[in-house]
Amino acid sequence: MADKKVIFVAFSIEDERQRDFLKGQSLNTNSSFEYIDMSVKEAYASEWKEKVRTRIRRSDGVIVLVSKNSLTSSGQKWEIACAREEGKKVLGIWAYTDDRTTLDGVRTVTWTWDAIKTFIDSL
Repeated sequence: MADKKVIFVAFSIEDERQRDFLKGQSLNTNSSFEYIDMSVKEAYASEWKEKVRTRIRRSDGVIVLVSKNSLTSSGQKWEIACAREEGKKVLGIWAYTDDRTTLDGVRTVTWTWDAIKTFIDSL
């Protein structure tokens, strides 16, 4: 089994269900790796930026769930900026098959297990 990778998942709160799908997919596949969801459950609680920065620092990489909701999610935008400041690799995956929103500076790919595996294996 490959080394366990710690992945921070940045998502808009409106896309929380998609985050749950991603987590479930990681648990229900015969993958040669694991990742740990480091996202903050209590969005915008006091001192959340400090908590998020600590979690991003402890992560090997960041997966961004990209959707139209990402365009107005100040928290998700901050998480992406923080990941860059901390020198973390970032991969965007489209959260929905019918939504191809783009975020400046975030390479975004179709949500496939192979794409996620390739990213995690590169960390």
